[in-house]
Amino acid sequence: HVQLVESGGGSVQAGGSLRLSCEGSGFAMSRRCMGWFRQAPGKAREGVAFISTGGTRTNYSGSVKGRFTISRDNAQNTVTLQMNGLKPEDTSMYYCARGPTFCPDLPTMKVTGWGQGTQVTVS
Repeated sequence: HVQLVESGGGSVQAGGSLRLSCEGSGFAMSRRCMGWFRQAPGKAREGVAFISTGGTRTNYSGSVKGRFTISRDNAQNTVTLQMNGLKPEDTSMYYCARGPTFCPDLPTMKVTGWGQGTQVTVS
């Protein structure tokens, strides 16, 4: 079955960096668009970064654009979220998400699998 496992979360000071990783199993990640979402207590889930199957297209929410970078290594079945210039408002649980095989509009991709989440806390 499909599994997505995130790692790399932690606590950092404002302005710091974290690198989140998502390892997939049970499916060929190379054939799926992938994304990162976050959700803080009392707030709606927010898609923050998306990447096409081959990594040629990416999309970021306005709040993270210029600070976060999504990338993928299909040979390793992994997706990474490099987070720089972290702000307290970035504090959230971050989730890796699997999308479909065809993603003409990345931010609207239908999520077909979720990771368990990894906590990011910025002070």
